[in-house]
Amino acid sequence: MLTTQRVFFAMMLSASVAMAFALYLQHYQGLEPCPLCVFQRVAVIAFGAISLMAFAHNRQGVGRRIYAFLAALAGAAGIVVAGRHVWLQHLPADQVPSCGPGLDYWLEALPLKQVIDQVFKGSGECAVIDWSLLGLSLPEWTLAMFVGMTAVALYQLVRR
Repeated sequence: MLTTQRVFFAMMLSASVAMAFALYLQHYQGLEPCPLCVFQRVAVIAFGAISLMAFAHNRQGVGRRIYAFLAALAGAAGIVVAGRHVWLQHLPADQVPSCGPGLDYWLEALPLKQVIDQVFKGSGECAVIDWSLLGLSLPEWTLAMFVGMTAVALYQLVRR
């Protein structure tokens, strides 16, 4: 039976597996994350943390709906970032933005609002497809994952 607590546990577990895979690709396959990848990781971590809190608190009624709403917001943020990343990867080569300084430099030199603006403008490194599975790039898989995770969070929000 799909209890509220089991669904939140599954949501937390899916986010944990996604982060473990991202860290595997970074540390064992040598794929350094671009700025948009970092923001996607933040959304995955937020989704997982909210799901973990919901699982631990095991709230019903309004409490469950609050956690589900917050998880859906984290998932929606991930959809926006991953969607932008997929869009950048499908731009024609002559329309891809040029590579700029890295995210570390932006965080040190610019206010946070400008950093977010710069990240969403994208850079050439975000348009590079350096990993794929079954013809889909990592951002495309991440987008699909966020759509699925958000759908489950919305199910938690509306279920009786």
